[in-house]
Order: sequence, then structure tokens, then C-alpha cells
Amino acid sequence: MAKSSNGRSQDRAKVAGGQEHEVNYAKDKLNTSKDAVKGAIKKVGNSRKKVEAEVKKGK
Repeated sequence: MAKSSNGRSQDRAKVAGGQEHEVNYAKDKLNTSKDAVKGAIKKVGNSRKKVEAEVKKGK
């Protein structure tokens, strides 16, 4: 697993909703808005697969 700048492990299978760069990455990847990504995180949790499926379902 990759390490963050402060030495903690990062989990690539999750989207950190509080981290703008992660929300922006998901937004760009899915060609949607920040609000759609954050709404999906609230609805289904922070699993990257579930968030992507929820955003695609809403399109």
C-alpha cells in the first residue's frame, strides 16, 4: 500500500470525501460535478466502486 506524506497507509479502494484532490480526481474521471461525487459518498459510503456505480446510475 502506498504511504502518504505523513507516513500513514493510503487505501486506493476508497474516496476520501474530505480531501478535495480525491473528490476532484473522481469528478474528472467520471465527468461529473463535485456535488454528485460528494452526494454519492454520503449515500453509499466511500468505497470507490460503489461511488462510481452510484454516479453512473444517476447519469
